[in-house]
Amino acid sequence: MRILGIDYGDARTGLALSDETGTLASPLPTYKTQSMRKDADYFAALALEKNAQKIVIGLPINMDGTKGARANKTESLGRVLEKITGLEVIYKDERLTTVSAQRALTESGLSRDKIRANIDAASAQIILQSYLDKIKKEQQHGRQEP
Repeated sequence: MRILGIDYGDARTGLALSDETGTLASPLPTYKTQSMRKDADYFAALALEKNAQKIVIGLPINMDGTKGARANKTESLGRVLEKITGLEVIYKDERLTTVSAQRALTESGLSRDKIRANIDAASAQIILQSYLDKIKKEQQHGRQEP
């Protein structure tokens, strides 16, 4: 089952896609964020084009565990996507994802400009991969996803 991963941002949105086995997340080209409706239409078309059967969206929760305006906007996008695609949308806590992505890209030796160009896609990849790993672990322990 392919799953589309989204790291929804104000200026740019990182995207990732799992392989058909739901084992490995790979980055897709970064999308320039426009309006919520245009964004939702683009993500819906991408999910259809890539045969995604589920969407995972990074939820920007504050470090103290509360939700702010950005999290509310992300959940609004998720509701729109559920409505227009008919796909299940799952929210994944994305705290410290950008920090992890930046560290990984820096350690890979990329220039500052390349890091800036790839940070959103790398964040989406980390969000989706952490979801895939969680599901795999639950399946190994005989539990189903909530």
